[in-house]
Amino acid sequence: MKALQMISSVSLIGLIFLCLAWELWLAPVRPGGSWLVLKTLPLLLALMGILKGRRYTYQWSPMLVLFYFSEGVMRAWSETGLSAQLAIAEIVLSVVFFFAAIYYAKLSAPSRQSPPQQA
Repeated sequence: MKALQMISSVSLIGLIFLCLAWELWLAPVRPGGSWLVLKTLPLLLALMGILKGRRYTYQWSPMLVLFYFSEGVMRAWSETGLSAQLAIAEIVLSVVFFFAAIYYAKLSAPSRQSPPQQA
């Protein structure tokens, strides 16, 4: 489960940095940056829960990351050049996070924990 937590954490942090760099410096919608950078705020809400391994955060954050997957698909389809490449990176990071978080939540369920051994 530690590996799933690490994969979730790294992919979420990567998605946060990608969104920030994309909308501020690499390929913003408007020169000089755009207000689309605010799309990183919901990801920041999930960050501490993911880093601390809180199961509840692992349950709701995959639904949140579907927004970023959808945006990536839409922008990869409609844009060209660096924006399209960044959109593909967003798709990959969101899919990796989605599956790692889902499986972490599944495997950390109380029903899957082994009962204490009695002597």
